[in-house]
Amino acid sequence: MSNLPEPAAEAREVPMLPPGDETVIDWLMQRARQTPDAVYCTYQGQALHCAELARQVLQVAARLAAQGVRPGDRVALMLATDPLHLATLLALARLGAVRVPVNIHLRGAPLVHLLAQLKPQWLVADPEHRAVLDETGPLPRVLWREALLAGDDHAADDATAEVALPAPPAADDILALTLSSGTTGAPKGVRKSDRHLRAGAEAVLRLTDAGPGDVFLFWEALHHGAGVAVALAALKGGFRLAMIERFSASRFWDDARAAGATHVHHLGGVVAMLMKQAPRADDRDHAVRIAWGGGCPPALWAAFAQRFGVEVREGYGLSELLTFVTMNRDGPVGSIGMPLSHYDLRLCDEQGEPVPPGTTGEITLRARVPGLGFLGYADSPEADRACRRGDWFLTGDLAVQDADGWLRYAGRGKDMLRRRGINISAWEVEQVFAGHPDLEEVALVGVPGELGDDELKLFVRPREGHAVEPLALVRWAESRLPYYQLPRYVSVVAEFPKTPTQRIQKKDLPRGTHDAWDLESSGWRASR
Repeated sequence: MSNLPEPAAEAREVPMLPPGDETVIDWLMQRARQTPDAVYCTYQGQALHCAELARQVLQVAARLAAQGVRPGDRVALMLATDPLHLATLLALARLGAVRVPVNIHLRGAPLVHLLAQLKPQWLVADPEHRAVLDETGPLPRVLWREALLAGDDHAADDATAEVALPAPPAADDILALTLSSGTTGAPKGVRKSDRHLRAGAEAVLRLTDAGPGDVFLFWEALHHGAGVAVALAALKGGFRLAMIERFSASRFWDDARAAGATHVHHLGGVVAMLMKQAPRADDRDHAVRIAWGGGCPPALWAAFAQRFGVEVREGYGLSELLTFVTMNRDGPVGSIGMPLSHYDLRLCDEQGEPVPPGTTGEITLRARVPGLGFLGYADSPEADRACRRGDWFLTGDLAVQDADGWLRYAGRGKDMLRRRGINISAWEVEQVFAGHPDLEEVALVGVPGELGDDELKLFVRPREGHAVEPLALVRWAESRLPYYQLPRYVSVVAEFPKTPTQRIQKKDLPRGTHDAWDLESSGWRASR
């Protein structure tokens, strides 16, 4: 797709062209002009063409502007993943407003924290979240989904809507605050510019070689950066999105067959979940050529490729920079590849000194391209400073590099867990359980899961004279946490190992599960 040369072993990088000064909205309008009748995405049997998408974006932007949304305003989106959500996030980009994505499963303390930390002036939400929002406390101004649909969809003229809008944003204007854990403590909002978002989408195109005629099975949630990157890549690359309501391991290949998908995306435990499905005679009966993403367990890589007849391509990225900052298009099985030419990458020890090949070190990155470095956390100067060493960004993730430059991921050094492809802040979960009246102290750690990512193990120390029943504790938390943040394992302890400053030493907590209470064995299931 990019016509860029493949990296030679001695180059130790993936060549990339630096993103220009065009914007996401330029991409949208170019597609609408050049291929107006091409299908941008399908959803529930309906096709959305490029010209229609552009028209909807301008209409939603005009409606938001009429409500009072202005350039620079922070606007939280708590919407289901569907075509209207796509049009709304692009409408915010057209307005120059700052999108604040909200996972629709958030509730209780994590939702309160997100709104307090990122301070959106507006919240656009589906009406089914009304009860959760009513219990959240002070809210920004809420616009319900129907406000985006008001009036006759075919009444607004594109040119009229365009005249009513402010001047489009520039390439380095901030368009989003995406949630990340940073290196320690509470989640923070990562500042993302138009240039950042486009560079992430171009990295998707580079990894996948996708173009006109290709179809992506689009199961990713749009509150996740990966979902947005795929949606933007479709604008630039000209491929079609086959949008489905949610990921299902049991229906995954049926969905891919029905869509005529040529590409499927894997994150977190997706590969392991698909491999756990019973073998079928039609496992290879599909049009998929490439399975791409991050988090494919090295031990399953070859077996997955063989069973489903696909080529696996892998990369590594992070919210603070791009969807991919390294990629492996045709390198060794199990490698996350080499860095993109946008960045210098080195692995360092705790003192910041580079480690030799074969030694585990922290992934640190420095942008070569103006505008593609870490742009900072919103309203979190201390967190900003903590993850910088001069021009270098400290990811908190670990890797090993071989003599030829190929990188292998070696885990996370920061207090962030990943379950079913979703990043989870241990701090968030601990803050909720710490509010239980019978608990004195709590700590959450990740333990190896059957699907290759983390299962959550909660350690609790009861208050003196109080007893804790694990199932009752988890059920208490159900209304306060999204389902994926509920721990699978609970272990009751009399004391925690501590540092001299009385902080819990998580590294000394046992990761075994044989003596812990197991939610999966209890027979109880959380509502979703």
